[in-house]
Amino acid sequence: MKKFSAIACALALCVISILGFSACKKSDKSVIRLNEVTHSVFYAPLYLAMNLGYFEEEGITIKLTNGGGSNVSMSALLSGSAEIALLGPETVVYVAAQGSTNHPMIFGQLTKRDGSFLVSRVNEPDFSWSNLKNKTIIAGRKGGLPAMTFEYVVNGLGLIDGENVTLDTSTAFNMMVPTFEAGSGDYCTMFEPTASEYVAAGKGYIVASVGEYSGEIPYTCFMAMPQFIKKNPDKITGFLRAITKAYNFLMTEDSELVAQKLVPSFDGSSVSSLKIAVEAYKKIDAWMSSPAMTEASFNKLLDVLDNAGELPGKVSFSDVVDNSFALSLVK
Repeated sequence: MKKFSAIACALALCVISILGFSACKKSDKSVIRLNEVTHSVFYAPLYLAMNLGYFEEEGITIKLTNGGGSNVSMSALLSGSAEIALLGPETVVYVAAQGSTNHPMIFGQLTKRDGSFLVSRVNEPDFSWSNLKNKTIIAGRKGGLPAMTFEYVVNGLGLIDGENVTLDTSTAFNMMVPTFEAGSGDYCTMFEPTASEYVAAGKGYIVASVGEYSGEIPYTCFMAMPQFIKKNPDKITGFLRAITKAYNFLMTEDSELVAQKLVPSFDGSSVSSLKIAVEAYKKIDAWMSSPAMTEASFNKLLDVLDNAGELPGKVSFSDVVDNSFALSLVK
């Protein structure tokens, strides 16, 4: 096992300290303050549930904020400034592995594979992953799931960081695209609609989907503190029911209509660019049809963390996942 990163360790220690005095603020009982790790069409079911009124039908009002990184989103959840967080499940694994017994629980999974696309500076119509040999890729923040999944993919293809490829994991998530645009790196991983809009602006070329090669992995999940879940079972069920209805709309309606319904959530993005993004994610089968996580996919997540040297100890599926609400919807 590789050395557990300083960033992941710091996050775990920060989380444990916050848990000692965090508490949910009680104001409007219908409001859920939700912190998302970033803003992307990758999370389309969430925005559709908001824009189509599905949360309102459940008596829920969503107050959405953007964390700009999994460590920030987790801190928002634990400090009580958010009741629910949408972020990578690796953050909960870090905390549970350090021995904490009062940590957030995953109650629903939204995406089931990496949502980033590899963008090159030059056009590569016959792209092969071997093209990355001796190149530099801005791959995400060290300890974050995007960077670890990308490393997992390229390692499986014989590309090892520091030997025959360079993975830049020193750049903050929100600064990856600006850093790449400023001239650093040969490739950069980007989520949609950023990737398609970057290409449309003539700045680069999408050459591959990371998720298409990574296979299924629990990538972004909804989580909350155990005490919030225990006190609000109807709200958790209603929340997941709204997300499931939005997923069904997303998969059954025309992509043009879906894009139109996403416009209110993406200022500055056109219907055409959002349609391209929606179809890109449909093509790689990015979303969960049921919010219940499987133990097999969770074990693959642990493999990805272990490969990156970010797994400090044993964590079981039941330690961090509560599937009871998701499974009740299936029934």
